[in-house]
Amino acid sequence: MNVVIVESPAKAKTINKYLGSNYTVLASYGHVRDLPAKDGSVRPDEDFDMSWEVDAKAAKRLNEIADAAKGADTLILATDPDREGEAISWHVLEVLQKKRALKDMAVQRVVFNAITKAAVTEAMANPRDLDMELVRAYLARRALDYLVGFTLSPILWRKLPGSRSAGRVQSVALRIIVDRELEIERFRTQEYWTVEAEVSAGGDPFTARLVKHEGKRLTKFDLANEASAFAARDAVKAGSFKVTSVERKPGRRSPPPPFTTSTLQQEASRKLGFNAQRTMQAAQKLYEGIDIGGETVGLITYMRTDGVQTAPEALDEARAVINGLYGKEYVPEKARMYSTKAKNAQEAHEAIRPTSLGRNPGKLRLEGDLGRLYELIWKRMIASQMEAARIEDTNINLDSADGQTGLRASGRVVTFPGYLAVYEEGKDDPEDEESGRLPQVADGAAANVRSAKADQHFTEPPPRYSEASLVKKMEELGIGRPSTYASILTVLRDRAYVRMEKQRFVPEDKGRLLSAFLEEFFGRYVEYDFTAGLEERLDLVSAGDLDWKVLLREFWADFNAKIGEMGELRMSDVLTALDASLGPHLFPAKADGSDPRACPVCNSGRMGLKSSRFGPFLGCSNYPECRHTRPLTVAEEGEDGPTGDRELGVDPVTGETVFLKTGRFGVYVQLGEGEKPKRSSLPKGWSAPDMDLEKGLRLLRLPREVGLHPEDGKPILAGLGRFGPFVLHEGTYANLPTADEVFEVGVNRAVDLIATKRAGRRGGAEAAALKELGAHPVDGQPIRVLSGRYGPYIKHGSTNANVPRGADPLEVTLEQAVALIAEREAKGGGKKAKKPARAAKAKAEGAEAKTTAKKKPAKKGAAKKKAPAKAKAAAAPIEDDETPF
Repeated sequence: MNVVIVESPAKAKTINKYLGSNYTVLASYGHVRDLPAKDGSVRPDEDFDMSWEVDAKAAKRLNEIADAAKGADTLILATDPDREGEAISWHVLEVLQKKRALKDMAVQRVVFNAITKAAVTEAMANPRDLDMELVRAYLARRALDYLVGFTLSPILWRKLPGSRSAGRVQSVALRIIVDRELEIERFRTQEYWTVEAEVSAGGDPFTARLVKHEGKRLTKFDLANEASAFAARDAVKAGSFKVTSVERKPGRRSPPPPFTTSTLQQEASRKLGFNAQRTMQAAQKLYEGIDIGGETVGLITYMRTDGVQTAPEALDEARAVINGLYGKEYVPEKARMYSTKAKNAQEAHEAIRPTSLGRNPGKLRLEGDLGRLYELIWKRMIASQMEAARIEDTNINLDSADGQTGLRASGRVVTFPGYLAVYEEGKDDPEDEESGRLPQVADGAAANVRSAKADQHFTEPPPRYSEASLVKKMEELGIGRPSTYASILTVLRDRAYVRMEKQRFVPEDKGRLLSAFLEEFFGRYVEYDFTAGLEERLDLVSAGDLDWKVLLREFWADFNAKIGEMGELRMSDVLTALDASLGPHLFPAKADGSDPRACPVCNSGRMGLKSSRFGPFLGCSNYPECRHTRPLTVAEEGEDGPTGDRELGVDPVTGETVFLKTGRFGVYVQLGEGEKPKRSSLPKGWSAPDMDLEKGLRLLRLPREVGLHPEDGKPILAGLGRFGPFVLHEGTYANLPTADEVFEVGVNRAVDLIATKRAGRRGGAEAAALKELGAHPVDGQPIRVLSGRYGPYIKHGSTNANVPRGADPLEVTLEQAVALIAEREAKGGGKKAKKPARAAKAKAEGAEAKTTAKKKPAKKGAAKKKAPAKAKAAAAPIEDDETPF
């Protein structure tokens, strides 16, 4: 009996059918160990010794693997054929050896690039040992990510409140997005004109553009205004032209190579609208196997690869399929061979291709994303082995009789489609190309200008990055690895450092702040060349040409020194530096030339970057005399002043003025100017420019009485809270879908909502969480933000801590919650977090299942104890940029 270990249950199921009864195939469900989310998991002072922790689910699976290994002849590690797959095999082997589950059992490592019977059978016949160079490269990469994330993130919490974390590669990807935004903001539009004419020269008319005026070859900005453009147009109309030359140039367009991980993500984004994560999810399923006619078979080769080469047998099959479908003229004389051009290319596997090109996508009838992605992969592979497209470029040059004015017509036609009959590669930002067939004209033929026109144009800024163009840019720079791009982009969105607008990345203010902070104080570590250079050194570790601990020592010496310098930096120094860096963005120049930083309230102070417990905001320099503040978001064009503050009118009931104002937490309406005036924030979906007196008064008069409850005759109220619109009856809050419904909801609807909410709480169930923050780093219990009768609060076990007044509960981070809980416990509220109970199986697992720890000195008010395995989920400080999808 042989035991085979793979990552996923789907892969295990497929392979088990191929191998038969002498094999037991079990899944590890991905990685089985990780670095605990606590200080000391990587110890530079102990030559970078690392502590690994098995989580509860993985421990159960490892026990099942250990039980299955008893009495087996061979343990076969068949995880994926890349660095992460090698690392998973190493982790499984390490744990089993510590459990003494292997004894004298033979251990083999096998790899296959496709999950087909032939590929798996061949791999089993050619086992090898674990590639420890790949494992060491994984360890170095994991240690780097931990040291950067776990060391840098606490500095961000202290020096840049509101920031969550910074990852080694994630931060550089964020910088790429921010740098592009800065390019766009610095861009100044420039006007230019072009002149075109409709011309005939003894045949059909065609369009020609002006290329020479007053005897001079035109450049893009020579016709800079309407007057010069109209003068040029009139010269064309008045000219007498003849054809001076006809140039025909044949050319060829070769097909693109088959997909790598990066190019697959790019094309799926362009052609299918998939983000990188969605692409990799579908590709994973196609690789692991789909049921076809009662047989489970992998449809594509391994989907994490930098390679573009293809196995000889696949090339032969491609040529046969092309000949059968399109004819022999579409088959090149010999198979096309490709080589990788990407910077820092590694993981020399095959390109992504169908395991059998005979499985035509039209016949498979796969559903949804799987069918669309498989068709894209199939077409790309087929196209890559087809004959080149043949094209013909034609240029017709015309000159006026006096030689002062010149026109040119350009056209392109495809004379033989070749691979274009199947596939054409997409473009992120396509430029206009001359296309179309031009009529036959003769040299020296007289040409008649039938009409001419002048068109105005304006230069445009560089486009924001799409997922496809960002992945392409990262690959060009050698930043990160294709297998990690999906997770990197997902983290940027999940951390709210960026948002998507029309499928393009736009940096949020918190993302710009983080990027500016890192560039100002850790500039070397977010430089493109430094990050790419580190990738090259990691590749040397993979190749066995560099000791992984030498790499870590050299990195840590400089990085740790920089961290030490930050301890002496004052918050005021940070704010001054960021204020100067972000000034052009936060305070854009005004059309009238006035000071964009001028305080609109006191008129004498200047607005600048300030900091609070929950993040930076903009405030007046005359504080506390002037308490004007606003959030970082730049005011919309057309708003009244930099903040949109204005009077809406007078309340007819009180006679007081109703104001629209902007504070650090957003836009709100205010009644009067007293010491504690009544205020109400604008609900989601309401914009400041649309506000008027009627809307302002409706907000200020909340909560409103909907009516009396039919069961007890007590009032039902409708209002807006920190968590959105609600109805309230005797302490029970029920959410409303929109703010507008607060003013429209009737008694029947309100009674129904409240009854539904109460039904959900029967049996002592607590309110639904407004936000799940994750596991407490001490005991692993969940921390949640809940809505209570007296406002939002943070719950952890038996401890409840109020969300600070004025803070948005949905913006509370795990780190802030831990500190608030510790502060509450210190005052005697609730019970302090306890160490997790010793598991029943802990003794059998030895060092891998330790549950006891000595107490450590408190840090920032939060108890520090050894984190259990479950605490891994709360590892916000550790940004594992290199964990693949």
